[in-house]
Amino acid sequence: MEASNTRLWPFEVVSNEPIAQDIWRLVISSDVAAEIAPGQFMNLQVPGDGSHILRIPLSFASSHGPSGTVELIYAVVGEGTRRLSKMAVGDTSTLVGPSGRGWQLPKAPGRSLLVAGGVGLPPIVAAARMLAARSLGFDAIVGAQTADRHPEAQIDLLRGLPANDLCDCARRVLVTTDDGTLGIKGFTTDAMAQLLEERTYAQVYTCGPNVMMAGVARLAHEHGVACQVSMERMMGCGFGACACCNVAMAQGGYALCCQDGPVFDAEEVAW
Repeated sequence: MEASNTRLWPFEVVSNEPIAQDIWRLVISSDVAAEIAPGQFMNLQVPGDGSHILRIPLSFASSHGPSGTVELIYAVVGEGTRRLSKMAVGDTSTLVGPSGRGWQLPKAPGRSLLVAGGVGLPPIVAAARMLAARSLGFDAIVGAQTADRHPEAQIDLLRGLPANDLCDCARRVLVTTDDGTLGIKGFTTDAMAQLLEERTYAQVYTCGPNVMMAGVARLAHEHGVACQVSMERMMGCGFGACACCNVAMAQGGYALCCQDGPVFDAEEVAW
């Protein structure tokens, strides 16, 4: 779906609960579920403070058109997301979406590598679902600062998604923590370098802190692997009016994250 399909939708909270330290899982009921595509985002209006006129942009982990539900995973990092965490089952509001440009399927045959850092996990889960639905093989790396910040159910989901690809190697899902309290001690790029030595990939998908994605893009470039990045910017309006979410382009000039992205070809971005 393209950003031109963006419009206002009502939504109702189905569930809203913590799943890790300061990480919450929100499921909403909304007809946008049938329209939104993996890698796109939506802007939620969070009630409770009339002085906050800006909506909260959130990516999503899964959507199910027939049931009209969308699953979002978010970090409580400020007053807006704190209020979002207080929304209870049955509470209602509105959202604007589907917004932006989402993930593209691999252009070449072969296995994909998914790399998520911190709250960059939701669009990576959406990418994994997209690939699994088409019987395309993938491995995944999920990084966080410490074990308490890892949403284990989402990692288990990555491991458990149906595998029906032609690759002769089992799916690898590696977990990293900065402090070594879970999985590999180190960064996602350390695990990525390891997998790139062991396996061949046709496509990389990544979302997370900018410095992490820059490292992922560099490794992908060095190994000749196509790489898509879901950029994180302060998207004030979500539809290109405020021009707050500029992304510097490698060939000069700027693109808007909310309209031209959030997904870009890593080679397009000036890191």
